[in-house]
Amino acid sequence: MAQSADKMSLQVVSAVSNSSLLQPGFSLLNFDGHVFFFGQKGWPKRCCPTGVFLLDIKQNELKMKPAFFSKDSCYLPPLRYPALCMFRGNAESDEYQYIIHGGKTPNNDLSDKIYIMSLVSKNSKKTTFQCIEKDLGGDVPEARYGHTINVVRSQGKSMSVIFGGRSYIPLAQRTTEKWNSVVDCLPFVFLVDFEFGCCTSYILPELQDGLAFHVSVARNDTIYILGGHSLQNNTRSPSLYKLKVDLPLGSPAVTCTILPGGISVSSAIVTQTSDTEFVLVGGYQSDNQKRLVCNTIVLEDNKIEIVERASPDWTPDIKHCRMWFGCDMGKGSVLLGIPGDNKQLISDANYFYILRWKGAEEDKEEELTAQICSQTSTKDPGDSTPFEDSEEFCFSAEADSFDVDDTDTYNEDDEEDESETGYWITCSASCNIDINTWVPFYSTELNKPAMILCSSGAGHWVHAQCMDLSESMLLRFSEANVKYFCNEHVDLNKGLQTPKKVVHLKKQPMKPLRKKTTMKLTTPAKKSFLRRLFE
Repeated sequence: MAQSADKMSLQVVSAVSNSSLLQPGFSLLNFDGHVFFFGQKGWPKRCCPTGVFLLDIKQNELKMKPAFFSKDSCYLPPLRYPALCMFRGNAESDEYQYIIHGGKTPNNDLSDKIYIMSLVSKNSKKTTFQCIEKDLGGDVPEARYGHTINVVRSQGKSMSVIFGGRSYIPLAQRTTEKWNSVVDCLPFVFLVDFEFGCCTSYILPELQDGLAFHVSVARNDTIYILGGHSLQNNTRSPSLYKLKVDLPLGSPAVTCTILPGGISVSSAIVTQTSDTEFVLVGGYQSDNQKRLVCNTIVLEDNKIEIVERASPDWTPDIKHCRMWFGCDMGKGSVLLGIPGDNKQLISDANYFYILRWKGAEEDKEEELTAQICSQTSTKDPGDSTPFEDSEEFCFSAEADSFDVDDTDTYNEDDEEDESETGYWITCSASCNIDINTWVPFYSTELNKPAMILCSSGAGHWVHAQCMDLSESMLLRFSEANVKYFCNEHVDLNKGLQTPKKVVHLKKQPMKPLRKKTTMKLTTPAKKSFLRRLFE
């Protein structure tokens, strides 16, 4: 395999404000050359309720500044590991939007919704976005994460293509001990038409096994899918698929071709360096080995070429770290993160680096014309093994192109202390679950409390122990497809109420007023004898 002579430079980010928010699974959006962070760890706080931040990088220091939503926007939860891509109305348009599908909420719920984000206004003090939830019909993809989404164009029309990912096991098969167990999604290809809001699924014989955390790049009407991890087989096969989408006046046609020359890698990051060239970095080549080799991907004349390129001079910290993650910053720049050491004051703080292709700065004025999709990671490192896939790549931005006043920098220290999210939330007014004092209550619990979903409104999670649920009743709810309402919402919803312990009163027998005796009849002979006796 030929090797590209271009090298990439590695630059450390000396200071990162609120680095605890930047955990594996985040995404980056590029609007007008500015990078915006999305997908924080935990629920947004009052200082930035949108959960979207401007990343301001100056003199190797990264600061985060809150962004805002317009009044007609919908609610956008902080989704981690979603599929994300850029969408233009037409190939020549300067205006573009971002499509966000799937992902995980801080409560570990999976989303099946699709959002469209666009920039409304921006000045030195405030950035405003519009976020719209798109209603879809037809073969709607199930809730998932670790998948990809691309935009293809054919015969003057455009559609989005969703493929791969993981989801929770079916509801009927979920029990308390394997409530969060995941499986590979079926290898269906979904075409999404945003003009009419309909989805169509395709079953292709070339795609046999489910695939997640793969790389996909798109150009015109063709998508190339590279690498990925199969949970069922626990393999990272060197697969390379070519999806071609034809959009005639009638029904769309989707074909798949298996190509040679793939790479065995999962959770890799892809950055675009020119109209036809991409660079692949990072990821894992096995469960316990990172992939330190870089590759160049060239798309020309309806074909793909993958060649090895010179890798940057990795630091000892990167070489010996147990995991790594990052995002594409656009035009040959990548934001990489590795876990910090245990001696830091903040336990979940990370070290960050900017990996930059040396020719990236020379091409700042060129526009990106090919669409690439986002790659998401698997589980939160706190919930997974050290070498679980933990990468995602998103879209373009220039690290040195910010010029915004520093007065609105987000500072997490300004927030009041709030309870931790996820399993350690305050689920109700009577909640007594404390991360520092909790001990397992049910036989199925290990290191986290059992939770159950309340179906009131949009739904929320509560601790089974706080709801006074018995273990048998908890198992029944986890195995049966029934709605449950917590103690605070059972009066507002006609559902199944938490059974409460009823003290049965013992009935005391009533004391008789007088003791009844049997009446004995006296015969005439006895009467005569008694009369003579008393006479």
